[in-house]
Formats: sequence, structure tokens, C-alpha cells
Amino acid sequence: MTSAATLPVRSDWFERTDLAGGITWLFEPSVHIFLRANMWHVRGREQDLLVDTGMGVASLRAAFPDLFAREPIVFVTHGHYDHTGSAHEFAQRFCHSDEAPMLAEPEEATLITAELSDSFNEALAADDPNGVVPEFLVDAVPNASYSLSDYDTVPAPVAEPLEDGALIELGDRSFEVIHLPGHTPGSAGLYERRTGVLFTGDVLYEGELLDELPESNIDDYVHSMRRLAALEVPVAYPGHGDPLNAHDVQRLSAAYLQMRSPQ
Repeated sequence: MTSAATLPVRSDWFERTDLAGGITWLFEPSVHIFLRANMWHVRGREQDLLVDTGMGVASLRAAFPDLFAREPIVFVTHGHYDHTGSAHEFAQRFCHSDEAPMLAEPEEATLITAELSDSFNEALAADDPNGVVPEFLVDAVPNASYSLSDYDTVPAPVAEPLEDGALIELGDRSFEVIHLPGHTPGSAGLYERRTGVLFTGDVLYEGELLDELPESNIDDYVHSMRRLAALEVPVAYPGHGDPLNAHDVQRLSAAYLQMRSPQ
């Protein structure tokens, strides 16, 4: 069994891929795959946008001074701590109104699996090919003095809660808040109607979608999937995993609807 003291140091805590259309994909490779969330930076003419902020194990802002030389608009797709960890590092924070309480008073968080609930660890085991629960939710630390036991979430009250249909303007780009409840009550995506670009958060990605959490609602999720399926989306940037093309979006939404609402 690995002790926290023997975890390797990964000084380059984040990985970065620059994509087409001024979008940069960020994630934390040493975070367990179950919680390894995507962050998406969008360069705009007058403002930049950051969608989700990862776990907050290391400073996101300090890692990329070039991306954050200009204060970005931060949109958090929902309040789970794998998406909100570094939100407090930025001044302009937004989310759907139903998620705002989770950012102001975040859930307790830990990197030590012995401190997690049985149901969480059962999910981790189910996600492992050998059915093993790891000792930690990371396989490295960002520096030699880092203490896993000190990890926690930091309150990050939003500047303004946003409702369905609200627009986030970047000067040359405009993203519409799309309320997509089901995973959580205030789960929301951002949709650029001009291009069809969609940021989905945890509502849609390749893999098992979580709709049986205490804060989840399957009926709401079905409604959200129907709404997604009706959008023209050539490319979607999800909360976990690789970007999705139009076929992926239709395939995944249809599969969910077939499972949860077959008639």
C-alpha cells in the first residue's frame, strides 16, 4: 500500500492541449479518472471564458499565466468539487442559480478514500478493472511538501447566478446558458448558437452518466437529454473525457433515453 509520503511529485500538475477555435483543454492527469474533470478556456476578443476549474489540488491560475493574464469569466457547470476546486482563484464567477449555494458553501472534500462514503468507494471499485479502491484520489502530489490531509474546498460565491437563456458575451462570441438539470438541480451547459459549440459539464460524456446521486433526478435528466438531442451540435466539450462530435452527441443522448425513457 502506498503512503502519502511516497507519492511521486508531479510539478506540471495540469496537462494542456490547444484546440481549434481558440479553445484550450486543461485537465489534471494525476487525479483519479473518476474525478479527472476537464477545464475549457475560450479566448474571446474582449473577454475570455473558463468553463469549470478542476479539483483545486494545485493552483490553476498560477500554472498558466499566459491564459489568465486577462481576468476570465468563469462558468461552473455544477457544484461538485471536481469542477469547482479552483473557482475561488478567479473574480468573475458564474453558475446557474440552483448551483450557487454549492459554491458558496461547498461540499466537504477529501483526497483520502478512507474518508469517503461507502457508496463513493463502491463507485470507485466498480470503475476499476480489478475492483480495487485506491488509497488516494491522486497518484502524485504537486510538490514535495504537499499534505493530502490539508486538501479541502474553498467557498467561491458567485458574482451573479444565471438562469436559462442568459448570455455570456466575449465580444466576438456569445454563449447561452442551457439549464440541463438531472445530474444536479442546477447542472447547466453553455451553447454557442452561431457555431453549435456546446460545453456539457457532467450531463453528457462518454461513460456511465451519474443520475442516482442524492441530488440527482432521473425525470429531469430525461428532459435535459431530449433538449440536448434537439440541438445542432457539431462538437461538444464534456466535463470528462474526450471532445464529442455530432454523432457522439446523438448516440449518447439516444442511449440514455432508451435506458431511462424507452417509450
